[in-house]
Parts: sequence; C-alpha cells; structure tokens
Amino acid sequence: MTESEGTTSTVLFVTGMSGAGRTSVANVLEDDGWYVADNVPVSVIAQVIDGVRTSEVGAQKIAMVVRASDAEFAADLARLRGKLVAGGADTLLLFVDASDDVLIRRFEHVRRRHPLQGTGTLSDGIEAERRMLAAVKAESDTVIDTSALSSTRLRSMVAKAFPSAAGPGLTISVQSFGFKYGLPMDCDLVADVRFLPNPYWVPELREHNGRDADVRDYVLGQPDASEFADRYVGLVDLIGRGYLREGKSYVTIGIGCTGGKHRSVAMTEELTRRLSAETDSDGGPRYSVEATHRDLGRE
Repeated sequence: MTESEGTTSTVLFVTGMSGAGRTSVANVLEDDGWYVADNVPVSVIAQVIDGVRTSEVGAQKIAMVVRASDAEFAADLARLRGKLVAGGADTLLLFVDASDDVLIRRFEHVRRRHPLQGTGTLSDGIEAERRMLAAVKAESDTVIDTSALSSTRLRSMVAKAFPSAAGPGLTISVQSFGFKYGLPMDCDLVADVRFLPNPYWVPELREHNGRDADVRDYVLGQPDASEFADRYVGLVDLIGRGYLREGKSYVTIGIGCTGGKHRSVAMTEELTRRLSAETDSDGGPRYSVEATHRDLGRE
C-alpha cells in the first residue's frame, strides 16, 4: 500500500460476533464520512484499500467490516495489519460483542441461522465463533458490548471512539422557499420571515433578490431582523446538541417568505454565514453549513 505525500490513511477493521451489531457500527461510520466496505475477504482488503485511496473517492478514513471465515482468520488479519502499517497506514481494530443469551434472542427474532451453526444448534455456532475470534478480541483496540445498548447509545460510543471523517458533527442545510409554492417536504425546522417588510413593494428592489446587496441590506436592516438571526442561531445550537445526542447528524432548516425571492433568501444567507462562524471548544467549525434557494428564479 502506498501513501500520498503528506497523507496518512486510517484503516479501521470492524469485526466481532455475528448478531452483535457490526452492520449498525458500519452504518454509523458511513454516516460520519468514513468509506465503508462490508464483507470483503481478508485476502483482497489491501488491494481494495489501495483502490479506494487512489480513486476519485480518495478516502483517508476507511472502515472494513470483516467476518471470521475459518480458523486462520486471526493470523490472516494480524498479517494484514502488519502489512498496512509497514505501508504507512494507521490501523485500528474494533470488536463488537454481546452476551450469548442476547445473541440467541437476536437470531431467533430474525429467524436466521448462525453462519457457523452447520448441523448443530444456534448455541453451537456461537460457541464456535467465540473460539475462532478469541485471539482477535484479545488484540482489539476497542471492544464494544452491545448487549444492553440502545441504537442511540451505540452511535454515541462509536462516534466518540472514532471521530468523524466529515468534519463537524452536524451538517446543516439552510433552504429558502416561498410559502405560495408550498412547504418543503424535507425540513426539520421551518421559520417564517414574513414579519419583515417585503422588498417586493419597493420598486427599485422588486426585480432584485436576497443575494443582491441592496435587498440584503434592506432586509437585514429592518427592526428585529438581527435579533431574529441571533435568537435563531441560539435555537439551532440548542436543538443541534440534542440532535447529535440522539444520533441525527443532518438537519434541514427552511426559511420562508411569500415568494422565496427576497426576505427568505437574504435571511438564509445571513443564517448560513452566522452558523458557519460558530466554533466548538477546540476552536474548529461547529457545523458544516450550506445554503440553497428552492424558489429563487420562479416567476
């Protein structure tokens, strides 16, 4: 495996007991910006990682979900990690576990056979897998027992142990719209800025829009406009912390006026600017923010 100049890949191996939550962990990592590949044979993982890094994807945080396939799995995985480290990559190993009784209940709930069960019982399959994975678990950097974890708690633990590859924890899309064209279907929060005077009724502003300086200055210069923006950013900070605790990493905010051309556009741009300037305790950006304008350009 080769490293691009000045970059270091992190390869996270996710393994563990069948039914313990490997797929749930993979989903969290994928949501957090990791490149995730599931059920790739150990023998070809190095080639897959090289392909990912050198392709247009260019991911530097790569998660490989691997399953025990035979008695040589632990030795094969150890050799692979050594090869990747020698090639300049950082490697981590996460083992996902759960108690036998919880695993049995989960398999019975979905009415599936254990992959190592063969002609024996479900308990036989779980026991065989534990023996096969004992050495892997002992070498793991992190072990997460999901026996009593809710999906929200699991997401929180994974996100804390393996920081996001996507930058700030909450991605915010601020979208302007016109109420006369209907409410957006995908907004988590909606604000109405029709309480501000409408530039449409100012002849020299009518044909302009909220991204133009004259309209922006008119809208944001109105009484209560700045206070609204201040309070709304504070509201997003409050709600955003709760969303992150509950495992929600993407939020869409709708800002509406009558036609979606003047007031909502200007306020969307202003909120985007303010939210982009918010910082976390380390001084980095708190959010990844983008502005979109659904109805700008409509007649």
